[in-house]
Amino acid sequence: MQLRLATYNVEWFDALFDEQGYLQRDTVWSRRHNITRAQQIKALGTVVRRIDADAIMVVEAPDTSRQRNGVRALQRFAQVMGIRARKAQIGFVNDTQQEIILLYDPDVLHVRHAPRSDPDAPRFDGSLLIDLDVNETKEEVRFSKPPLEVELTLSSGQKIQVIGAHLKSKAPHGAKTPAEVMAVSIANRHKQLVQAIWLRRRISAHLNRGSDLILLGDLNDGPGLDAIEALFGKSSVEILMGADNDLFDPHASDAVTRSFGACATTSRFYLSDRKRYAQALLDYAMVSPGLRHRAPSWRIWHPFDDPECWEDKELRNALLAGSDHFPVTVELAI
Repeated sequence: MQLRLATYNVEWFDALFDEQGYLQRDTVWSRRHNITRAQQIKALGTVVRRIDADAIMVVEAPDTSRQRNGVRALQRFAQVMGIRARKAQIGFVNDTQQEIILLYDPDVLHVRHAPRSDPDAPRFDGSLLIDLDVNETKEEVRFSKPPLEVELTLSSGQKIQVIGAHLKSKAPHGAKTPAEVMAVSIANRHKQLVQAIWLRRRISAHLNRGSDLILLGDLNDGPGLDAIEALFGKSSVEILMGADNDLFDPHASDAVTRSFGACATTSRFYLSDRKRYAQALLDYAMVSPGLRHRAPSWRIWHPFDDPECWEDKELRNALLAGSDHFPVTVELAI
């Protein structure tokens, strides 16, 4: 069989639902510029149906809190939009209104939340003590968005470990002067790298046990993405790929090895001060060595880079209206 998994960061997904988790398909503006809630909902339904994945790691999924239920909201979205990946699995909730939730087809997969704790990598809802600066002082670090760890079981009985991640952004929010921008940027990158080290330790533990593993998500980072990276030597993407590159994504690999030339991108943001769009490679689907032998094929559903997406006007417009990120899929022969 062919197993298709996807990761999709949906901008302001939570704002499309009311307090009871019902879709607000109306003419009120969504949180996306010049797009109504009904338009964004329709676009997202089109995109997710066309992806037709067995499981979709939804990044920035609807909020789960005292008032809201992200799992209920996503399952209603799938039902209304006619999506076969209609069951949702959440892990540890966070307080950012942006959950990480897996939508999956229960006719194809059995999914369970499977958080682990290893000697050097505690559960992701806990904290990690680490001396990253080598100053003999350990810092306590927590995830603002704990990664989602799930175990997929196929009809054949084969199990695959999947981790969904959304690492902290490096944007210097709140900084006003150049010195403040630099200080906040360094602090944010520092925290992001610690989260990447923590996550990489979990990945290594899985690989050492011989598990098949896929890392899906928005890592908010990539080799050469900004000047702050030079202070630390490596991007978080390189840390997660491992010293032996035992987690593989061809787009990440290209970005690491190329100094110049074209690079794949998965997101498109409008820069109001420059009145133009910027693109970046932020979303990844990394597979372990055992799965790399399963003839995986990757696709970034970018309407300007993928000819089929461009030529299909309905899909092209839906991708542009749905989010400022584009889905990434990986397909495996299982």
